[in-house]
Amino acid sequence: MRNKVVLITGSTGGIGKALAEKFAAEGSKVIISGRQHDALHLNAESIKKKGGSAFVVPADVSKESDCERLVKETIQKYGSIDVLINNAGISMRALFEDVDLEVIRKVMDVNFWGAVYTSKFALPYLLKSKGSLVGISSIAGKKGLPGRCAYSASKFALEGLLETIRTENLKKDLHVLVACPGFTASGIREKSLSKDGTAQGESPRNEKEMMTAEKVAERIYNAVKHRKRDLVLTRDGKLSVFLNKFFPSWMDGVVYNHMAKETNSPFKK
Repeated sequence: MRNKVVLITGSTGGIGKALAEKFAAEGSKVIISGRQHDALHLNAESIKKKGGSAFVVPADVSKESDCERLVKETIQKYGSIDVLINNAGISMRALFEDVDLEVIRKVMDVNFWGAVYTSKFALPYLLKSKGSLVGISSIAGKKGLPGRCAYSASKFALEGLLETIRTENLKKDLHVLVACPGFTASGIREKSLSKDGTAQGESPRNEKEMMTAEKVAERIYNAVKHRKRDLVLTRDGKLSVFLNKFFPSWMDGVVYNHMAKETNSPFKK
């Protein structure tokens, strides 16, 4: 991946930040993007101090014009795009019957439409470079999670989008990777939206028991390098996907009981 131009959305923290650090450490030219300008510049400086290359382009992926500008500035800087990683994402926790519709729209705008916009503008360059289009999905994109209706819906939609793009470009050497981390210590749950759109503020799960963002980034890096089609992470994640194929009704109960154990769960076991 040395000297490859790698554009990563949602690079202010968590998996996105870890991905930027990993690709930069391997010699890639990394473009980091997100809404928090100060955090982006701090991340870029950290990468540069370690001898890596990082270019900052602040952008809100829920805005089509920002995504167009993000790709345009990348091309102006480097002339090509070899890898686009659609990582930007937000989560939520509330029952569908209780959640404000605006929360669902916000999650879909970032997680799904953000990937639509950025992929649309970057696709001509990815086709030219025979590069990689990557979507950071989730086990929630394989199995609907109770209390995460908008998040699961956005990830199911993302996977459908990427699968279609992959098939449409089957004869053009475009690599499309759908990466599904399991529960990851990434900070996403602290910022997760509650039913009225306010931030949850703290994680309802034990973050120390989860796979680290750095480990996830390493696995995704290797999957891009070897042009893999799918990546499902963690033992529990792989087991959930496998069992859901053959015993979906039974898995409904398993998932319900598991999610009901969360601190302040919106539903009870």
